[in-house]
Amino acid sequence: MQAKDLDLRELLSFTPEGGVMHFMGRRVLMFDAVALGLLRKELIESMGISAARSILTRFGYAHGRRTAESLKEEFPKLFADSWTGPKLHMLHGMMVAEGAKRNDDSGAAPLVESFWHESYEAEQHLLHLGRSDMSVCWTLTGFASGYVSYWAGKEIYFIEDRCCGKGDAVCHVEGRSKEKWGDKLEPHLPYFQSESGDEIFKKLADTLKETEKRLKKRQRQLSCLDDTPCVTARSEAMRKTLDLTRRVAKVESSVIVTGESGVGKERIARLIHDESARAARPFIAVNCGALTETLLESELFGHAKGSFTGADKDSIGLFEAANGGTLFLDEIGEVSPGMQVKLLRALQEREIRRVGENKPRAVDIRIVAATNRNLVEEVLAGRFRQDLFYRLRVIEIKVPPLRERTEDILPLARIFLEEASRRAGNKVTGFTPEAADQLLRYDWPGNIRELQNAVEHAVAICIGSRATLGDLPEELRPALPKATVVGSIRHLEDIEREYVLAAMRATGNNRNRTAAELNIGIATLYRKLKGYEKAGHTV
Repeated sequence: MQAKDLDLRELLSFTPEGGVMHFMGRRVLMFDAVALGLLRKELIESMGISAARSILTRFGYAHGRRTAESLKEEFPKLFADSWTGPKLHMLHGMMVAEGAKRNDDSGAAPLVESFWHESYEAEQHLLHLGRSDMSVCWTLTGFASGYVSYWAGKEIYFIEDRCCGKGDAVCHVEGRSKEKWGDKLEPHLPYFQSESGDEIFKKLADTLKETEKRLKKRQRQLSCLDDTPCVTARSEAMRKTLDLTRRVAKVESSVIVTGESGVGKERIARLIHDESARAARPFIAVNCGALTETLLESELFGHAKGSFTGADKDSIGLFEAANGGTLFLDEIGEVSPGMQVKLLRALQEREIRRVGENKPRAVDIRIVAATNRNLVEEVLAGRFRQDLFYRLRVIEIKVPPLRERTEDILPLARIFLEEASRRAGNKVTGFTPEAADQLLRYDWPGNIRELQNAVEHAVAICIGSRATLGDLPEELRPALPKATVVGSIRHLEDIEREYVLAAMRATGNNRNRTAAELNIGIATLYRKLKGYEKAGHTV
């Protein structure tokens, strides 16, 4: 699991009736931003701006250091990732960090540099005190200084040189060691220092460690209900699919949604409907492959009383039920040739005839079809009518399989976990890091449907608050990082080199983190990389 995978709904645990909340195992409180703004105003007016800044800066420093301690204790691998700090800063609701940069602090560049948007401190200062002639994100710079100091193992100080609170377009901060700041730090240093501050903090931390409960995570994702579209798109492939889906929704053209079984084609169809001008009208779905030709015709077009045995009354079909809305024809590739002719006529004429009737009935519907077959091949083989194919496939939306959008696996798994836990009445609130890593390793041939089933399995047998590796279905547990063999069997050295270099890319070329993830010594990693360079491979 990486910093980008951190999710507030797993880090924050609470009881619905209130009372006590924990963030990464440490008790936390919820404050209104305006109330904190009023406190700032009171401190400045009663004690002066210098004293108020000192208190808020040291408060932020303690908060940041505590957050780093909690992270190291709960998620030691994530603690090693330098990008986790900005992510946690945002998860606390303080601001939105963008353009963060990391350097080795050996040159003129700062160790850390970042732009902050939506700073709550700048917002509240402007609200209660108006524009300042100095930067005002004191708690935020204190938090960053405390967190990075603990992470780096030495004192790092952040200075804000641009701030929305004094009229700048964006807040900008840089973090350096005391030595690297030089004389520029002198005006700011007194706000970070207090007599015996480290000793007081250590005593407080030791006391809290003995009395606080361990983190009990509660997943509070919005449920993926059967009647609402739930589409997660962190991956580039799925973002492109959803972008096309939303653009297609604005027009009336027929659409075919293609993709492997279980990728969520019906959810895409529902999204098309919900984003269209027909959203207030019905969305009707039918699995064409689950019915015989006779039953499908009656289901789609309806029937008249007495038209066949058991037809004891007139019945409308799904075309009429969906009038004004969207009709979703799933597994359209399974429709028989005879039924294809009747569907084509209905789409061309925009009218249907109930079974046993000669009276045409006009219908106003939009057709969205779906299949996991290659309809082009079906047309060439003579199993699917070419004219119906072109009538249905005015626009095609291809849904990528889950193995091609691994960034979506954990967000989807968390949604399914919350849903399954709620249905089962279990208090399973998240995954252990080992279980999360295994979900990312697996190939998911059954796609989202298989992922949902696997999560339900884990919830059903889990005995703790977090689903473990042992709670996952047996076929998932031995999943290893995937290697592709093309043609003849490749040399093990080649496969190892590609895997090591892929790990380097995945960690942003962070060699310490790569060595830790590969469970090898840093010297071993350096030796391997040097060997790859000598062999002419790009590192």
